[in-house]
Amino acid sequence: MNKRFFDGLALILAIFPAVALAHTGQGNHGFVDGFAHPFLGMDHLLAMVVVGMWSVLHTRKVWFAPTCFVIMLTIGAILGQNGFMVPKLEPLVAISVLILGAMLTHPLKFGVSASLALIGGFAVFHGMAHGGELSAGASVLVGIIAGSVLLHVVGMSIAHTVLTNRPQLARGFGNLVTVLGGWLILSNVLG
Repeated sequence: MNKRFFDGLALILAIFPAVALAHTGQGNHGFVDGFAHPFLGMDHLLAMVVVGMWSVLHTRKVWFAPTCFVIMLTIGAILGQNGFMVPKLEPLVAISVLILGAMLTHPLKFGVSASLALIGGFAVFHGMAHGGELSAGASVLVGIIAGSVLLHVVGMSIAHTVLTNRPQLARGFGNLVTVLGGWLILSNVLG
């Protein structure tokens, strides 16, 4: 049954390629647009939910990874709002989804600090992507942060209630996210 669920989810996501990336280039304004933005792209949604899951499943201090992500996301969003971008930002965001899915499936052996540094680096890319697409301003930034925090909490809740005692399901979800990350990378390269 779990395999059928994930197969069905992958099929649904493949049918809707328009939701793959939240970065439409639209000039958005205000808290509501900022809040909604992390939910509008599969890349951001998956990354933030997985960080919440990873923090519960692979660390004792469950708020470290989400806090690190939000702080670095904020820095990246401010940079993006001010026009600072790295080349190939979309593929970097897609790569982060693939690697975060792999981290959920196979925890990194080099420790929590190195994992947090990796998660924080990915968060900067996600923040730049958010900030570059949205107008500058405190209300948009607060909305991005609030939406991101909510997605982390969703991931943490799923991990607490569903995945903690079901390692096969956690690995299955991590594998699915890894595959979807690969699909996002191909979408960026080919699209």
